[in-house]
Amino acid sequence: MPHFHAIYNEFNGVFDIKSLDMIEGDLPTKAQKLVKEWANEYQNEIQKMWDTKSIIKLPGLE
Repeated sequence: MPHFHAIYNEFNGVFDIKSLDMIEGDLPTKAQKLVKEWANEYQNEIQKMWDTKSIIKLPGLE
């Protein structure tokens, strides 16, 4: 399943690229919301990285 990982302090989460739902992890609700906002903006780029196995640096959360 195409996914990406997010880390916030000692918490982490695994998010489905298509639905942006957290499928595993313990990120607090506020952090999940921020990750989903960010991922919504870069969803195509994240999917392309998954498909090509080529990692590019994306802007971080602001």
